Amino acid sequence: MTTPPSPQPSGPQIHDRHPLALALFALTLVSGLIDAISYLGLGHVFTANMTGNVVVIAFALAGAPGFSVAGSLTSLAAFLLGAGVAGRIATRQSGTRRPARLRAAFVLEAVLHAAAAAVLFVHSPEGPAQYVVIALLALAMGIRNATVRGLGIPDLTTTVLTLTLTGLAADSRPAGGTAPRQRRKLLSVVTMLAGAAPGALLVLHGQIAWALVASAVLAGLTVLLYRE
Repeated sequence: MTTPPSPQPSGPQIHDRHPLALALFALTLVSGLIDAISYLGLGHVFTANMTGNVVVIAFALAGAPGFSVAGSLTSLAAFLLGAGVAGRIATRQSGTRRPARLRAAFVLEAVLHAAAAAVLFVHSPEGPAQYVVIALLALAMGIRNATVRGLGIPDLTTTVLTLTLTGLAADSRPAGGTAPRQRRKLLSVVTMLAGAAPGALLVLHGQIAWALVASAVLAGLTVLLYRE
């Protein structure tokens, strides 16, 4: 009995050292940083991982302590707005070359992260300021997610690892697969961890504003270094 071939990806094939792949790895690191900031420093709210927000809302509605329906709904609404903005930009710039469209999205993300940092240098992450920062970050991540989704690069969504981890196990050689893009999947997990760990340390040491500066700088460097 022959082993069925692993499902073929529908997106374009690029190698892991391609400038676009490197940019997406960098943004995956930023995602880990951002969700560490938002979950640990902004009231257990996710601003990159919307699946987490849906679950958090359910926890809050069930009466679990430490979770905010308002915060998660703010994040969801801003994320959807950002995704809509990115979709609109993509429609209007359909004739524009891909690098220019991506740089525009990366610049917007860096600016929104910097704006969130500016808010927290002036105000504590509580009350209205907390919701403003949540909205700014989720808006940035909505723009990025919609932009990256349009690329269709396999195993490089930059924010969600569930399908990546599933493919890592399901397509592995012990499972009878051919282990396609195994290094890319592992790098996606590692870069997410590499962003979340320092983000958590900064938040736990009361440096949430500087953590956001770091995310803005990393997003900005991605813009500067991305050449295709």
